[in-house]
Formats: sequence, C-alpha cells, structure tokens
Amino acid sequence: MLSSMTIHSTDPFADPDPDPARRLRARLGGTVTLWTAGSGEVRAGLTLTSVLVALGEPARVLGLVDPDSDLADVAGRTGRAVAQLLGWADRGLADAFAGRAPAPGGAFRMASFVDTAWGPRLENAVTWAGLRLETATDVGWSRMLTCVIEHVEVGEDPELLAHRRGRYVRG
Repeated sequence: MLSSMTIHSTDPFADPDPDPARRLRARLGGTVTLWTAGSGEVRAGLTLTSVLVALGEPARVLGLVDPDSDLADVAGRTGRAVAQLLGWADRGLADAFAGRAPAPGGAFRMASFVDTAWGPRLENAVTWAGLRLETATDVGWSRMLTCVIEHVEVGEDPELLAHRRGRYVRG
C-alpha cells in the first residue's frame, strides 16, 4: 500500500489564534543550544533557546525546558547536564532533539557524542558547559533548571545556529 504526502503552503502546526507572549518570545530569538544528560542507555537531550547565563560566584545557567521532557527527568535524577552551542550545520540535529524531525533509533545516533562527568557531549561542540543542577522550579508552562557551571570551554564557533520567529538563522 502506498502512502501519500501532502505539501502545505502554510505551516500546518501554526496556531490560528497565536498567544501574544509566544509571539514576543519568537521575536527575541536566541542561540540554539543542545542540553544533554545521563549516560549509557539512559540519555536524554533537548534543544533549547530559552537560556540565560547569570554571572556570579559561582556562575549559573538557567534553561527553560518542557517539564514532561525526558531531559527534565534525567537531569533531575542525575543532577547534571551538558549545555552545548549548536552551529549552522547542526540544524537537522537540532530538529531531531526538538522532536520536529524523525530520528530513527534516536537522536543520539545522528552524531558522535563523548561521555563527560556531566553527561554526553557532542563530539564536535566547540563551546560547551558542564552543569550541576541546583534547582528545578516550575515557571508558567516550563520548568526552569538553574544550574551551577562547573566546567566551561569556549572556542571559536564558526557559525552559530540561532532561532528567530520560528526559523533558523545564522547567528
């Protein structure tokens, strides 16, 4: 039996009555990060743009995640995570970890990852941080993970991936 695919001229997932706060967030945009946690067979990852770095002693990273996501669960249980910046070439990986594109066998099979003390790190990540979960607080429809930066590497990112108004742009 053959299946057919329909190409829409508009976004089939677009909200016909958009939330003004969601529209504001889309206009702010941000660099696309991939947060990962766990090890072995129990790993989780999620693409995030709602991320903030709070300077201080120690510095912290705050990330808003879906409270029902595997990442929220695994990071909550392990108390650790890796936040890595994605590049323009990582668009497909970003979509897979966001659940917007198919990933046969799981999104972790789409790239090489190395184990760290904080969780799996994308092997080609130039800029990344090893994080210790300090608190997880429900905020609106999200869970805010407040994490202490325990390790950070900042490299020469060739071309960062950014997300603005529902589209990827070169950052």
